[in-house]
Amino acid sequence: MNGKTLLIEIGTEELPPKKLRVLAQLFYDNIINEFNNFRFTFETVFWFASPRRLAIKTINLQPYQLDIVIEKRGPTLIDAFDIKGNLTQVAMKWLKNNNIVIDQVATLHTIKGKWLIYRKVLKGEKVQLLLPLIIEKSLKNISSPKSMKWGESSIKFIRPIRNITVVFGNKLVPGIILGIKTTRIVYGHRFMGKSKITLANADQYPQIILDLGKVIADHKERKKIIKNNIELIAYKLGGQVDTNDDLLEEVTSLVEWPVVLYANFEKFFLDLPKEILIHIMKHVQKYFPLYDSQGILLSKFIFVSNIESNDMNSVIIGNEKILNSRLVDAKFFFDHDRKKWLEDNLVFLDKVIFHRQLGSLKDKTKRVVNLCKFIAVKIGADIKNSMRAALLSKCDLVSSIVFEFTEMQGIMGMYYARYNGETEDVALALGEQYKPCNSTDVIPSSLIGCTLAISDKIDTLIGMFSINQFPKGSADPLALRRAAFGILRIILERQLPLSLHDIAEAAVVLYKDQFKDQLTNSNTVSDFLNFMFSRLQKLYLRDGYSVDICQAVLSVRPLYPIDFDLRIKALTYFLSLKESNSLIIANKRVANFLIKSKRKLPDSDINLSLLNQEEEIVLANNILTLTVKLEPYFNQYLYKEILIELSKLKNVIDKFFNKVIINTSNMNIYVNRLILLSKLRFLFLKVADISLLKNKN
Repeated sequence: MNGKTLLIEIGTEELPPKKLRVLAQLFYDNIINEFNNFRFTFETVFWFASPRRLAIKTINLQPYQLDIVIEKRGPTLIDAFDIKGNLTQVAMKWLKNNNIVIDQVATLHTIKGKWLIYRKVLKGEKVQLLLPLIIEKSLKNISSPKSMKWGESSIKFIRPIRNITVVFGNKLVPGIILGIKTTRIVYGHRFMGKSKITLANADQYPQIILDLGKVIADHKERKKIIKNNIELIAYKLGGQVDTNDDLLEEVTSLVEWPVVLYANFEKFFLDLPKEILIHIMKHVQKYFPLYDSQGILLSKFIFVSNIESNDMNSVIIGNEKILNSRLVDAKFFFDHDRKKWLEDNLVFLDKVIFHRQLGSLKDKTKRVVNLCKFIAVKIGADIKNSMRAALLSKCDLVSSIVFEFTEMQGIMGMYYARYNGETEDVALALGEQYKPCNSTDVIPSSLIGCTLAISDKIDTLIGMFSINQFPKGSADPLALRRAAFGILRIILERQLPLSLHDIAEAAVVLYKDQFKDQLTNSNTVSDFLNFMFSRLQKLYLRDGYSVDICQAVLSVRPLYPIDFDLRIKALTYFLSLKESNSLIIANKRVANFLIKSKRKLPDSDINLSLLNQEEEIVLANNILTLTVKLEPYFNQYLYKEILIELSKLKNVIDKFFNKVIINTSNMNIYVNRLILLSKLRFLFLKVADISLLKNKN
C-alpha cells in the first residue's frame, strides 16, 4: 500500500529564539521515536521552525501500523496431555488464562522438546487513529523549565499554542491535542501575506506559506539566506562581518521573512570602548557590526528586518535612531564613571553582598588580594602589581556602565584603570580576570592576569564549599564547575607550578580569619580536591583520554595539575609498549594478593635471608636496584623514563609468578613475599596505579 505525506504544524506565540532550533530538533526526534514505537514505517522526515511554528513533514508514511505476531508458549506436550490424550489441569488453566480453545493452538518443535503454542496476528491500526496520541506524547516530551499555561487549561507548553494542523495526504486528521482541535489551516506572516491558509494536501507545505503567507518555514534555508545577504552587503561596503553563529542562529529564529539591510551610527561614538559598542549591537540590538580590513570597528552595522516595507528607508532610519539612543545612554554612563577614580569605588563594595554568609565584595577583595600575593610568589608573577590588580578587581561592578550592561564587568575595569594611569599589566589583568568564560575562551595572557583569575575563582569555590554549597544536578548558580575548569586550564596551559592543596589551604585560612563562626564544613579542602579531581578527569576525557588512564593517575592523587598531565602522558606512552599488558596483569595480581591477605605489613625492608628461590631473589635485587636508580627520575618528574625502566621487569615478574608460591605455609616467608610484592607495587604507584588499567585483548 502506498504511503502519503503527513504534515504537522504547531502554531504558537513567539518561541524563545535561542532555543528554537533545539525545540525543533526535539520535536523531530520525538516524532521519529514515537513512529518507531508505534510501528509506523516512512521514507524520511523533515523539520521546520520559525518564531511562531514548529512543523514536521513526513514523506511516504504508511497508512497502517505494521502487523505483529503474538506468540504465547504453553506447557510441554508431556505436561499438557495425560496418557489417555486428555488435557491436563495445567493445559486447561493455560487455555483459560489466555481465553483460547485447544483448536487455536499449534505445536512448537525445538531441539529441547515440544510445547503448545498460540499464535495470533495483530493487525495494525490506521495511522489517523493514533496520530493525535503520537503528537501529544511528542510535544509533552519537549521539556522546558519555563513552560506556560494559557486560557483556563492546566496544560503547559513552552509558549501558548494557538493552532495545530495535521493533514495526512489530502485528509484532515481529526483529534484534540493538548486541548486544541486539529485543523487544516496554517497561518502566514503576522504583518504580510495571507493570514489564514487552508491546506488542500500535506505536500503543499512549506511552499504554500512561502507563496501566500510570506513565511520561510525552513530554518536552515532562512539562515543561509541571511548569512549570504549579510556577507554580500559587507563586501559591497568594503567591510568585514563576523557572522557569529550564535547571533546568526538567534536572528534566524527571530524572523519569518528576513530582509537584510545596513545602516550607520554617529561616528563620534567610536570614541567609546569598542567592547561596549559591539555588546550593544550584538547582544542588545541583535545587529552585526562591520569592521575594516584591519579589524577596526566601522560606524556601520547590518541588521535583519522581519518585514518587507514599501518604505525600507524608514526602517533603516528607525533602527539608526534606536541604536544611537542606546549609544547616547552608554556614553553618558561612561563619561559619568570617568569623573572619579576606579579606586574610589572601593568604599561602595562594602554595600554589595557577595554572599549572605560570606560577606561583601569588599571582604572578597581583601581575600583575593592576599591570595594573589600567595600565588604570585609561587608562579613568579609581579607581587605588587598582582595585589594592585586584585584590589581594583571588583571596583567596576559599581560603575554605571556595568550596572546597565553586566557583561562589561572586567572590561570596563580595564579601561578605567588605563584612564587612571595604572600600569598596563594591572589594567590588562582586570580585563582578563573572568577568563576563560567557557571551554573555547582563551586564558589570561599575562602571569598577573592568571594570578588574579585563579585567586578570584579559588576564593569563590572555597567559600561555597566551606558553607556546604555544592553544585547539584544542573543547579550551579555561581558557575562553580566553570570556575574549576578555568583554574585547571590556566594552570595546565601556562604550566604553572601550583598545588591545588596549597592554594585551597591558603584560601581556607583567609576565610577563617574573616568568618570563623559561619563556616560549617570542616572538610572543605578535601571536598574541594575531590571536586577538582572530578573536573580534571572530565577535562582529559574531553580530550580523548580513557577513563581507566585517568583513574589510574587520580588514584595516587597528584596535587599539581601539571604533575597529573605528565603522568597521564607517560601512562599513555606506557600502553604503547609491548610489555604493558603483561605488567598490567601482574599489577592486578599483586594488588589482589595484598588485598586478600588483609594484613598490615610491617614497614620494613625485604628480608633477603628469607628468599630461597632464584626467581624471588632476582626480583628482589631488581627492586632494590631500581629503588635507588629511579629516585632522581622521580625528583625530575621523568615518569615516561621511569615506566620504560619498570617495563624491563616484565620477564622477571613473569618468572616470579610462574615459579614462586606466595601462600606458603611458612608465615615468615609468606609475609616476606608480601613485603616484596608491596615494594614492587610501590615502584609503580609512584607513577600511577597500573592495576586499574584495562587489559589489552
